[in-house]
Amino acid sequence: MRPMDILALVAASLLLAPLAAWLGGRSSPLVAAVPALLFAGFLAFLPDIRAGAAPSEVHSWIPSLGIDVSFRIDGLSLLFALLITGIGTLVFLYASAYLQGHERLPRFYVALTLFMGAMLGAVLADDLVLLVVFWELTSLTSFLLIGTTPESAEARRSAQQGLLVTVAGGLALLAAVILLGSGLGTYSISEILVRGDAVAALPAAPAIVVLLAIGAFAKSAQVPLHSWLPNAMVAPTPVSAFLHSATMVKLGVYLLARFNPVFEGYELWTLLLTGVGGATMIAGAVLALRETDLKRVLAYSTVVSLGTLVLLIGLPGETSALAFAAFLFGHALYKACLFLVAGIVDHETGTRDSTALGGLRHAMPVTAVAAGLGAMSMAGLPLFFGFVGKELIYETGLEGAALLALAVALVANAAMVVVAGVVAVRCFLGPRVETLAPAHDPGFRMLAGPVVLAVLGLVFGIAPWIAGDGLLTFAAQEISGRRADATLALWHGFTPALALSALTLLIGVAAFLRWDVLRGALSRIRQIDAWGPDRGYDALLLGLQRIAVWQTNAIQTGSLRVYVGRVLTIVAFAGAPALYLLGGFAFPLTDGGWLRPDLVLAAALIVAALAVVGARGFVAGIVAAGMVGFAVALLFLLNGAPDLAFTQFSVEAIAIVILLAIVGRLPFRQQDARTRPQRLRDGAIAVGLGVSATCVLLTVLAIPFDGRLSDYFRVASVPEAHGRNLVNVILVDFRALDTLGEISVLGLAAVAAAAVVAGVRRRMSEKRT
Repeated sequence: MRPMDILALVAASLLLAPLAAWLGGRSSPLVAAVPALLFAGFLAFLPDIRAGAAPSEVHSWIPSLGIDVSFRIDGLSLLFALLITGIGTLVFLYASAYLQGHERLPRFYVALTLFMGAMLGAVLADDLVLLVVFWELTSLTSFLLIGTTPESAEARRSAQQGLLVTVAGGLALLAAVILLGSGLGTYSISEILVRGDAVAALPAAPAIVVLLAIGAFAKSAQVPLHSWLPNAMVAPTPVSAFLHSATMVKLGVYLLARFNPVFEGYELWTLLLTGVGGATMIAGAVLALRETDLKRVLAYSTVVSLGTLVLLIGLPGETSALAFAAFLFGHALYKACLFLVAGIVDHETGTRDSTALGGLRHAMPVTAVAAGLGAMSMAGLPLFFGFVGKELIYETGLEGAALLALAVALVANAAMVVVAGVVAVRCFLGPRVETLAPAHDPGFRMLAGPVVLAVLGLVFGIAPWIAGDGLLTFAAQEISGRRADATLALWHGFTPALALSALTLLIGVAAFLRWDVLRGALSRIRQIDAWGPDRGYDALLLGLQRIAVWQTNAIQTGSLRVYVGRVLTIVAFAGAPALYLLGGFAFPLTDGGWLRPDLVLAAALIVAALAVVGARGFVAGIVAAGMVGFAVALLFLLNGAPDLAFTQFSVEAIAIVILLAIVGRLPFRQQDARTRPQRLRDGAIAVGLGVSATCVLLTVLAIPFDGRLSDYFRVASVPEAHGRNLVNVILVDFRALDTLGEISVLGLAAVAAAAVVAGVRRRMSEKRT
């Protein structure tokens, strides 16, 4: 395919949202054709990747800043694109039956399709700014998807939490992007990857590493930013299977994997990723063992898996990169499968509580087979791709002598065996437990997804080289920056890694057999709930609300005088000092003495302004204000602007007449309610503002006049605007839109005033009658 097809595929993933809404709104299975077509389009790039090519495409976007709309497909981005569209196809098909009859189906499919497009744009973007745009679009669309049922308070809270956490991480990512792009002079990701030494030499490199990590940790639910992920399980099962197992939550680890060749030799990078990744694995394992809700159990196991991926990125070597790619691929297959199975169980039985389920294999044999295959891959049993990924994890730890990482992986993988047993053994084996609804296998549309994913986990487990040689090794090459010597294989002989796998199964099976006791003991640790990040999130929001209330009470006094006074105070006492401290103050030279007419008028203006301030009544104040206006008009006249002067004369005369007419009809009783301290305060503000404005104007007048603009208007007024009055030409032609806007504002104000007057008159006439 031509490189031009990359942009076409990304654009199609966004523009097909109306078609998906139309098909999905009718619960048509053809809605799955939308991601299926995209999957076929990306699959066509596989020969290019295997040949060592990396198709790319660049379009200018903001050339002044060096920002482009650029896309690039390599092994890593193609792996993500195929997972997004491939699993998306099965999820769309599943949703067409699972959500049949839902009242908001068109909106749901629009959000789901836009989310898919945003994910594709993020993993294919070769420009940092473009990546941030798609990154934030995934947060926005996931917010809509988590809040599919906005009438539910729990859904609203979970959607808000997911949005705030991921968007906050996105702000950190944006800061890192600005530091990185401005430091290197380019926002091209492929160029940055080539200049790894220059990135490490940047003074802001530590800040970039921390900010990038924060953005990725928030998106990929790393401790302590993980609580939004299990809470998002209030979303419908298709959302959980698509967003929170195979796509969105892996966008953070994609970012870390993408920049690993640049920062892998940076000690801070290694410490952050291994430390946070390991802590996330342990925390997720503990929290998963406390849960009984199938979707939350799987969500916490996803937290464990995300921590594993982050840990693998932090470990050096080609084997860790291959382990990352294999584990990412295997996890997407079995976790999406098990999420879809959990949705089927909930849909058919009316409950997701694993303690209230059992013996479903008789009523739901096909679902039971899919659940069993997916669970065995998750547990890492031989013949399944999950086993291949787990073996590589242990090989990575053994090669680097990372004993602590091995211990953490052993505990986390044993917990995954327990979770697999809870989903498959607990629910489908054992004696039959009566459920709220008579259980049975659903139709083809809901079964296709889990069955296909489970079978693929078995096929790729038996023949892992199909996925490895075809794609995963090329993805690993992008993560480590060099080609991996290791290959994917089901059997490596009797090795220490095999011994660790066997030990993992023994510990996991033993823990599963004692799961009720273990879960009860962990559930009684109240500190987890009382001091966990979820409670911290609520406390943070409550604190922000209290600060907002205090701030509002302190600032929003309801007094216009206070508001104006604060604004003028800032203007008065911020401008002139800054001008003085920066050495910008200058005094213009005078060449006509101190008895020039304009200076005399300036003195008259000061006297008139003092008269306004000292006026005891409204009539005297209005007349004094009019004198100020007349003095300004004389200044216009003396400086060669007679048209402005006559306009000012007319406006001032009419304004004085109108104001006097209005004041004469208003029942004013009190002249001025201000106390003496208030008068002194207002006087100080006025003097400060006057001094500040005077300093700024004198400084401007001291600058040599640049007549290029006035010369242009003078030359262009007749041939281009057909007018000799420069002021009129400027207002009507050169800044016509500005003048039109001002006229529109005045027109709207007049209409509003007329409506208010008409309303008052109507109410007065109604009272009389």
